[in-house]
Amino acid sequence: MDPLANRTEQAASVIRRAILTGRLRPGQPLVESDIAASLGMSKTPIREALKTLVGSGLVVLSAYRGASVRAMDSAAAAAVYDMRLLLEPEGVRRAVRNGGDLGTARRSLDLAAEAGRAGDTAEMSLHNREFHQALYMACGNPILVRTLDDLRDQAALVSVSGWRSAGGPCDEAEEHEDILAAAQAGDANRAAQLLAAHISGFIQRVLPALDGHVDPAPAAERSH
Repeated sequence: MDPLANRTEQAASVIRRAILTGRLRPGQPLVESDIAASLGMSKTPIREALKTLVGSGLVVLSAYRGASVRAMDSAAAAAVYDMRLLLEPEGVRRAVRNGGDLGTARRSLDLAAEAGRAGDTAEMSLHNREFHQALYMACGNPILVRTLDDLRDQAALVSVSGWRSAGGPCDEAEEHEDILAAAQAGDANRAAQLLAAHISGFIQRVLPALDGHVDPAPAAERSH
């Protein structure tokens, strides 16, 4: 990998995790020089990393204020999950029909379970995101893949905030296992139906618990 691309990927990963864990808060400015100094990098990979995160919806750029953490409200969160409900089940249906490799999906669920046992909801959300991507990657439509990829980080941000508000991820691990089992059995329609029910359940159970804004930080930290 190109050295700049490698540093950019590393920087994006660190910033993404800081946002998802609430260490970088909604609306907080992202100063290139400060981030570069904290990571021991030049500003160039930081600038490129921020552009990547703008594309995924976690960071916004302003002509006057520069980069900042996206402040997502509950309406925007609902829109993200509405798009997933419209598009992702069809992506999974097509991928299962195409016989996509499910090894990555299996590993992602195992890592998510490990993170859950450790109480690391941000890491669990990231592995769950990888699980979902692994299910639709072989759908055969690169535009659909890119569209769903663009929703992944936003969905991860919403899920961490939603879990905190609703008291935990509930039955999501079991639902993921059922979806994977249907995919492994080659039952494309069943996998798509289970995924649609999974996303709908999150919308009904978790989104109403958001108190107006998406913020993955624990409530005790939000008052400081």
